[in-house]
Amino acid sequence: MLRSSLSVLLLLLLALPVQADRLKDLATVEGVRSNQLIGYGLVVGLDGSGDRAPFTNQTFRNLMSQFGIAVPDGVDPRLDNVAAVTVHAELPAFSRPGQTIDVTVSSIGNADSLRGGTLLMTSLQGADGQTYAIAQGSLVVGGFGAGGADGSSITVNVPSVGRIPSGATVEREVANAFSQGDTITYQLNRPDFTTAKRVVEAINDLLGPDMAYAQDATRIDVRAPRDASQRVSFLSVLENIDVEPAQERARVVINSRTGTIVIGQNVRVSPAAVTHGNLSVTIAENPQAADQGLFGGGEAVVVPDTQIIVQQDDARMFEFGPAVTLNEIVQSVNQVGAAPGDVMAVLEALRTAGALRADLIVI
Repeated sequence: MLRSSLSVLLLLLLALPVQADRLKDLATVEGVRSNQLIGYGLVVGLDGSGDRAPFTNQTFRNLMSQFGIAVPDGVDPRLDNVAAVTVHAELPAFSRPGQTIDVTVSSIGNADSLRGGTLLMTSLQGADGQTYAIAQGSLVVGGFGAGGADGSSITVNVPSVGRIPSGATVEREVANAFSQGDTITYQLNRPDFTTAKRVVEAINDLLGPDMAYAQDATRIDVRAPRDASQRVSFLSVLENIDVEPAQERARVVINSRTGTIVIGQNVRVSPAAVTHGNLSVTIAENPQAADQGLFGGGEAVVVPDTQIIVQQDDARMFEFGPAVTLNEIVQSVNQVGAAPGDVMAVLEALRTAGALRADLIVI
């Protein structure tokens, strides 16, 4: 009866679906990408929280001159309600003129806050210097600041940065080669020869032999129709193909600033013994008052009394056997109560000794 139950359980486990990812989550189509835009402008209408940077005054004078207003030289316009800002946005792939995109506005002077401000018309340019969008509108600022007459102040979040939802209108589209050529190219987000091989096999199983072929661990070429409409439908089928990605390389990632340690599932440790112990040194000053006696005039003096206490916890040794798994590593470390800093030192020592079968990455 027990053997029969185990057999049934094994068949159920074998029948479980293999964890797989869609191709759209593993790779991107070459040439289908977003582009970064940046611009410089002025935010006006602030409640005395603007800046007085020299370039802000210069920009304000240039703006006034476009409206036929000349600000006399040597006159300080006292722009407490104006701030110079940079504006940046991301232009999605296939964006067309007339569409809108979100923009982020950041102060580049000493403005205290952009709350309540309005961005004046600002050109957003690409890396080629061409204007691809025009931004303008009222800012949405998440942070705020407050101050008192005595100089005390408090700031929550960052009030010198704001966003304008749909604040820029696309004026120019970016050319792409999506409909050109007889093939499309997928680029894996994480290069891996095994994953590339599995993607090719999945596509060929669905569409037929020799429809896809891998160029390297990243690039996979797929034969595709030339017609744009047919190519869209073709990609809609491809991006929903399920592919089981290969297991990642064995890695141990350490963040020395936060003490975070991530150990991958394929990490193994060769036979090794580790000793863990702590040494603490305490120095205490306990001055004592002493009487000098008859010959000392009866005056009390202070006699230093220094105590040095050295305490060392019992060193505990734990042993890693051959091909120790992730779970066994965690259990061994928890048994000795090691702190994250101690774990980092242990892992580094294991790597130096050649017992850690993984890449040790410190970020």
